[in-house]
Amino acid sequence: MGAMKVLGIMGSPRRRSNTEILLDRTLEGSREMGAEVEKLAVSELKVRPCLEIYACLKDGRCAIKDDMQRVYEKLLEADHIAFASPIFFYGLTSQAKAIVDRCQALWVRRYVLDISGDDGRMRRGVFISVGATQGERLFDGAVLTVKYFFDAIGVKYCGDLLVRGVDGEAHIREHATALDDALRLGRELVLPRGSE
Repeated sequence: MGAMKVLGIMGSPRRRSNTEILLDRTLEGSREMGAEVEKLAVSELKVRPCLEIYACLKDGRCAIKDDMQRVYEKLLEADHIAFASPIFFYGLTSQAKAIVDRCQALWVRRYVLDISGDDGRMRRGVFISVGATQGERLFDGAVLTVKYFFDAIGVKYCGDLLVRGVDGEAHIREHATALDDALRLGRELVLPRGSE
């Protein structure tokens, strides 16, 4: 049996963003625990939005042929997932949301066609997000979206790191605890079940 695989999905349209800094730190924590990590930057992928044509109802496959086909494989082979997106208008970025919406095909496999191929793994996921304002409900919509996304792909939502009031370039490095919290989140993500 090979190393545990952790997939990081970086949903910010900007590279070296506060979101990516936190995701990298989370993946570093997982790597320290012996996991094999991989990061996908959605801004570098060609992923069209869902067209709601329901072709996936036939066999659980999306009819749109683009980079999402590769993303499906990575989502399904990963043992755990760290999904990261800054907040845009109280939600995920459009790039991150396109990934989520295109997982309708995986939802169909799981809940309509009953061909999800679940293999008994306890797959877990965490959500990392940064928002510029201090709004009390700033993360509510995004957290709900990510919880349903994880459910659609057979992953248990098991934690998050949500940081308010961060906007400037690399501003997250000045945040007192965020980098340590991200490292801890990555370590906890890959702890054996029962060690949580």
